[in-house]
Amino acid sequence: MTRTPHEASPTPQLDVIETPGYGFLPLFPLFSLPAEPIQRFLRAVGQRLLPWLVPLALIALWQLSASRGWLSSRVLPAPLDVATAAWTLAESGELWTHVKVSAGRALTGLAIGGGLGLLLGLLTGSVRVFETLLDSTIQMVRNVPALAMIPLVILWFGIDESAKLFLIAVSVFFPIYLNTFHGIRNVDPQLIEMGRTYGLSRWQLYRQIILPGALSSILVGLRFSLGLMWVILIVAETISAQSGIGYMTMNAREFLQTDIVLVGILLYALLGKLADLFARALEQYWLRWHPGYQKAL
Repeated sequence: MTRTPHEASPTPQLDVIETPGYGFLPLFPLFSLPAEPIQRFLRAVGQRLLPWLVPLALIALWQLSASRGWLSSRVLPAPLDVATAAWTLAESGELWTHVKVSAGRALTGLAIGGGLGLLLGLLTGSVRVFETLLDSTIQMVRNVPALAMIPLVILWFGIDESAKLFLIAVSVFFPIYLNTFHGIRNVDPQLIEMGRTYGLSRWQLYRQIILPGALSSILVGLRFSLGLMWVILIVAETISAQSGIGYMTMNAREFLQTDIVLVGILLYALLGKLADLFARALEQYWLRWHPGYQKAL
């Protein structure tokens, strides 16, 4: 009996992959992406994730402490319990109702106080007569803390919405006023002189040189005001309210629902962060011509 010679099996080709109906397709070109774009992508992802590293570590430590019994649930509930309470409130629609009411109060107060601060800042920063007439009085009132006015505000407006809006409007007025005033005054006089040399009218000078020059300072005032807005809203809603995040937290305090109290506090923090991101986005858009606000290439 003759024995057929052993035929050597074909060496598997590692650089191709068999695809039904298409034969062998090259494997490496599918994954041989250039190294530089991948490194750039990973670097961008790392920069995005880096600010979240410390908060995530703190939450993990918090959860570990609660699960090990190091923290009492009456003092500080576990993050998972807080998340469950937030989910329950969101599912019932109660959370969104309170957030909508609080955001409406905050934005209305910001529109009133911020609008007046911007208007008076432009006026006193542009016209010396108005500065002499108004600035001393405004600076005197500025030194009165908004929270010290609560008893007087309750006497004036009672405990309804007007009192809350007044407190928020007063608190956001001064940062925008001061930064608008100093922004106008810090515009480079040589730029104004150059505009006059080119024959710009007063309105053109104001719109094309003075306002853009003061815009960065005005937006800084807006960022300060957005932070103060949420702080004063917390106080205003705990005085007396029938709706809003402050009402929700105070109501939860009455029933010792610490997890819902934490949901309210975290909501204030989240809304404050979103407001700050909005202000930064405005800076990036309106000051895109400014070298200090352009992203590094």
